[in-house]
Amino acid sequence: MPPKQRKIAIMGYRSVGKSSLSIQFVEGQFVDSYDPTIENTFTKSTRVNSQEYELKLVDTAGQDEYSIFPAQYSMDIHGYVLVYSITSSKSFEVVQIIYDKLLDMTGKVHVPIVLVGNKTDLHMERMISSEEGKRLADSWKAAFLETSAKQNESVADIFHTALLEIEKANGDVQEKSNCVIS
Repeated sequence: MPPKQRKIAIMGYRSVGKSSLSIQFVEGQFVDSYDPTIENTFTKSTRVNSQEYELKLVDTAGQDEYSIFPAQYSMDIHGYVLVYSITSSKSFEVVQIIYDKLLDMTGKVHVPIVLVGNKTDLHMERMISSEEGKRLADSWKAAFLETSAKQNESVADIFHTALLEIEKANGDVQEKSNCVIS
């Protein structure tokens, strides 16, 4: 069976670790330097439940509360990874704004999403509790994970979970399927 092609956009406030998570997953290394991303796409093959996937990760530029949701991320994307840093209340606020704009833009009631609280290695500086993250994800009916890109903790889980959320959504009855076989 050919691998299924899936495209996932990684979004969040700036410097929450979107690129670090992507690079850790794809290349297995932690990049410490901060170089603001404009947009990068990473490709990785992975397997979930004996299904092969060709995964395209779109690592997006950091958004803030004033950013207009980029239209290109509302089309042709199967699922979303929304990232905040557990050390930043601001990033937690912004992730909620991104979520609202995402629903507006896609016109959907439910979008496959994994909410990620990154930087668990900085637990001394934690400002957002796991419970708060979990509550938010539950209110979105989204999956929730806390991760550390630095320690490679639960990083692969993000993308495997995202794929499962996408499959789950595809199994549901949708008003129209956005699946394009190319």
